[in-house]
This record gives sequence, structure tokens and C-alpha cells, in this order.
Amino acid sequence: MFFPAYRPRRLRANDQIRRLVRETRLSVDDFIYPLFVCPGDGVRKEIASMPGNYQLSIDMLVKEVEEVAALGIPAIILFGIPEHKDEMGREAYDDQGIIQRAIRAIKETSPAVQVITDVCLCEYTSHGHCGVVKNGQILNDPTLELLAREAVSHARAGADMVAPSDMMDGRVGSIREALDQAGFSELPIMAYSVKYASAFYGPFRDAAESPPQFGDRQSYQMDPANVREAIREAALDIQEGADLIMVKPALPYLDIIRLLREQFDYPLAAYNVSGEFAMVKAAARLGWIDGTRVMLESLLAIKRAGADLILTYFAKEAAKLL
Repeated sequence: MFFPAYRPRRLRANDQIRRLVRETRLSVDDFIYPLFVCPGDGVRKEIASMPGNYQLSIDMLVKEVEEVAALGIPAIILFGIPEHKDEMGREAYDDQGIIQRAIRAIKETSPAVQVITDVCLCEYTSHGHCGVVKNGQILNDPTLELLAREAVSHARAGADMVAPSDMMDGRVGSIREALDQAGFSELPIMAYSVKYASAFYGPFRDAAESPPQFGDRQSYQMDPANVREAIREAALDIQEGADLIMVKPALPYLDIIRLLREQFDYPLAAYNVSGEFAMVKAAARLGWIDGTRVMLESLLAIKRAGADLILTYFAKEAAKLL
């Protein structure tokens, strides 16, 4: 029987040799941990569809971030649940808003943790859309001013990075200009450059209490059928001043992550979203899969596709293993 000179199994024989030749490696340094902050004191309300994740009041959030820091996770991204919502999402850009107060509290106790803030209006508007609404239409250009005000307010509070997720045209340029004019020219922008109108966001909308009250978000988030459009979106954000670009969701769009990795040499993030997390947790709870192994394999797949950074609700769990 003929055997080739090269036998791939030679380099799979034991754990030590597999480690030596491993091409892709996961690290705690890859993770950004999403957190939800809400009004009140002593609040630690588990999100039913996202086991192990919570809506946290600021006092409890500070403790959570201390744990994150102890695990070596370098960054968090904050999502706010305001006390009051209105048509214009005013608490998003209020210097005494929930996110602004949370940033200040975190920076007092865990100054080394990189605090990234989600810049969007959907969590703060009574209609649940990511922009200004008039006659049932989401208006692009009037929204830009509010997003810029929100980003500057977060910067004043001490944010280390802002991450616009709204998918309005031109928002990166508007935010960059506003930050520069306000004296925050060194503050980086991580743009949700390729954000699809995905069904995988369902649990997040429970967590952030932000489902749209009418219609959907397909007029501003990307069509899941489109690939070439992703290149155009990312290129626009880079031209407008984005320092990092992102693909969201991650696992159903590994081809998009790979495409952007090949097209651009900018740092690339991918969001392992709530629906991806919830499916693993649900299947593991039913005993259908090994949840730990599927979690690590999923995160490795995102990294292997080309992501430099992974926003994931698994961050704490994975960090303890890594």
C-alpha cells in the first residue's frame, strides 16, 4: 500500500504537538464583554433569554467590571437602559444619562478597563428605532446631529472609544468631526460598518428593552443577501475616519469577516451576538451539545475567519478557561 511522504496525522498525535503547530489561537486579549446598565440600586436582573447575563444598576455594574478586569478581559462595551424614553432619545446625549454616569463610576474603580460605548438611539427612543422618526420614516440626516452629541457626551464622561451602531449614512464622519471639535481628536471610533438586519438579535432586544414599536430596521441595516455592499459600507466608514470596523452578527457571516479581512488592513471586530449565544446555551441546557466545546469552537471560528476582536457574551466564561 502506498503512503505519501507527508502524513498529516504525524502532527496530530498528541496535545503537545497539536499546540506547537496550531495556526489560530484564542486569547483573553481578543474579547470585548457587552454589559447592560439600568436605573436603580442593587439591581442584578438576569436576562431570561441570555443565561448568565444581567441588567445591572451602576453599583452592581462596577462590581461586574472589577470581575472582568480580574479575568484579564481588556474591554467592555456598554448599553444603556434609560429611566425615561421619548421620541428624540434625549437621555442618550444627556450628560447625566445612565451611560454617562456608568462611565464615570467605572473609571473611578477600574480605570485600566477600556470602556467602549454603543452610540445609537434605539435604547432611548419611545419608538425603538435608531434615528429620528417623522411620519413613519426614519430620517438619516437629522439623526446625525443627535448621534454626534451622544458620542461627545460619552467622551466627556470618560469613554475610551465610541462605537456607532445605528447604520445611518455618514454617521462616522459626523461623529469624527464633532469629537475633533470638542477636543477629543485622540478618541477612536469602532464602527459597526457591516451590520445586517438579522433575526439573531432577538435576545438583545429583550436585554436592552429596545424592540421597534412599528415596522423593522431593514431600511437602514443591511440585507443578509448582500456581500459586495459590505465592502462599500466598510470603505465608507474608513474614509470617514473609523479606526476599527466591525461585522455583526459573526457566525452566520464568517464569509463577510473573511472578505473584509482580505480587503482592508484595519483592525476588524466581529460581534458574536445574543442569538448565537442563546442557541448554544439552550442546546447545552437540553444536553444536545457540549456547550463549553461549542463555545470555544465558535469563538475560534470567528478568529480564524479573520477577526482581531470578538464582542461576546461568552467573554467571562471563555476567559476562565483560557
